[in-house]
Amino acid sequence: QVQLVESGGGSVQAGGSLRLSCAASGRTFTYYGMGWFRQAPGKEREFVAAISWSGLSTSYADSVKDRFTISRDNAKNTVYLQMNSLKPEDTAVYYCATNRAAYSGSAYTADDLYTNWGQGTQVSVSS
Repeated sequence: QVQLVESGGGSVQAGGSLRLSCAASGRTFTYYGMGWFRQAPGKEREFVAAISWSGLSTSYADSVKDRFTISRDNAKNTVYLQMNSLKPEDTAVYYCATNRAAYSGSAYTADDLYTNWGQGTQVSVSS
């Protein structure tokens, strides 16, 4: 079992930046792809970004492409989400999760392929 703890959320004005971190403990983090998802009030959870276990493959939702960057530091058991040019519609609770299977070369976008969800971190963007 792996435990995930998100941090780095906060309140910013539109156009600002935040960097979210997801620290993993437990079973080997290195071999699992990771994903970031978000859920706004009254809306379903949606995919934001994903990275393969090797870091060679990434995927992004169209709504965040060219603004957000996902990365990982396996030495620190941490995955990051750099968020630039934030918009009010980015306001949500952001969650990280691990792939269900190890050694996947793909950066999956479907949330049913993920497990070990963290508790989330709130991001609020004001106009």
